[in-house]
Amino acid sequence: MADTSTTEATEAAADDTTTARAETGGERPQDVPPEVKQALRKANKEAESLRLKLKEYEDRDKTEAEKLAERAATAERERDEANAAALRLRIAAKHGISDEHADLFLNGTDEATLTQQAEQLAQLAGSSKKRSNHVPREGTTPASGGSDERQFAQSLFGGGD
Repeated sequence: MADTSTTEATEAAADDTTTARAETGGERPQDVPPEVKQALRKANKEAESLRLKLKEYEDRDKTEAEKLAERAATAERERDEANAAALRLRIAAKHGISDEHADLFLNGTDEATLTQQAEQLAQLAGSSKKRSNHVPREGTTPASGGSDERQFAQSLFGGGD
């Protein structure tokens, strides 16, 4: 479709050129033999089709180059992500941080930031263990000493002795 509209535009331009020559005192349109006009139209059609083929070829190469550039960028991004994940896990293991906590809390991009985050997380985890609830006599039974209340309850319900 583009081929025919471009060819028609080229032919119209050739006719305008011939008309312009006639107006300026050059050759007259009827002085140009019909065989020459036909040959000119045929040459213009061939030139247009070759231009379209060249453009199509250049576009194909351009898209291939773009595809290769995109693949290269994707590979570099995946490499960087893998290196960052390996660094994160190595620092987490060094500071005794679980994988789940490392994924959640260690979000730095360089080694210094990750190390600082890991140290602070390890420090917080250590301090929370120190402050945990502790009941000193939990789970032990008190020695039966014979308190007054206990003796009263035993005498009331008739238990014990």
